[in-house]
Amino acid sequence: MTVYALVGKSGTGKSFRAKLLAEKIGIPYIIDDGLLIYGDTILAGRSAKQEKHYLSAIKTALFNDTVQRKNVIKVIEDRKIKKVLILGTSDKMVERIAERLDLPPISEIIRIEEIASKKDIEDAIRSRSEEGKHVIPVPAIEVKRDYARILSDSIRIFFRGEKRQNGEKKSRFFEKSIVQPDFQDQRNQKGKVTISEAALTQMIFHCIDEYDDDVQVNKVKVVIGRSGYDIELFISVPFGKTLNSDLEELRKYIQDTIQRYTGIILKTLEISINEISSRPQEISGTGDKK
Repeated sequence: MTVYALVGKSGTGKSFRAKLLAEKIGIPYIIDDGLLIYGDTILAGRSAKQEKHYLSAIKTALFNDTVQRKNVIKVIEDRKIKKVLILGTSDKMVERIAERLDLPPISEIIRIEEIASKKDIEDAIRSRSEEGKHVIPVPAIEVKRDYARILSDSIRIFFRGEKRQNGEKKSRFFEKSIVQPDFQDQRNQKGKVTISEAALTQMIFHCIDEYDDDVQVNKVKVVIGRSGYDIELFISVPFGKTLNSDLEELRKYIQDTIQRYTGIILKTLEISINEISSRPQEISGTGDKK
């Protein structure tokens, strides 16, 4: 048997890219987070992603449970597996998994940085930290059978392979399941501030009035999602106002002020001008507008 490993920090997209890597180098079996996977089928094991606690998830991924470990070893022996790819967060982790499953020493360790761009890794980390999204590299129908409670979504990836002898390209679709484990919520529960749509709108009005009372708000649209707040402002500005630099400074002022006083980060803040108004006539005397 030849054993390969794909290593990368948690949340960098290993499970997302495992199937493509396995296809490329001809590995039919994958060991990922406590599961033995063949193609689109879960053959044996227990998913660490269904555990309620983070430490339990680590133990499951390392095959600490005797019944789980023996079950996977039996399937490996019965199928006379010749090639397998182990996923892990470190060299030590994949080596420990290989040892516990009675596998030969790892022949080659592949780093996630070798098969994914820096941007892809950053996007994967952001998705994990902000939305708690994890990937199981099998179709949703496989996950739904045993892990329906944590199943969130599924995605399909188009993979264009090498040309066949007749000149046609071999193309494949891979389906992957998106899950949101309970332990992810526990890791993120360090205390958080929430704010109602009405209160957030009032703060935005106050920020705008404090920054520039010539700007009038016509409409505020607030979308509160799992990963933060999306705000869209529709405003009226007086004729002759510099639109680009002035409004960009206003946008930054609103975001910085709300973050400073509430700790809440606005994921997006879009400002749309839907009206140009004339400036009010200045009144002479002590009440002149500055």
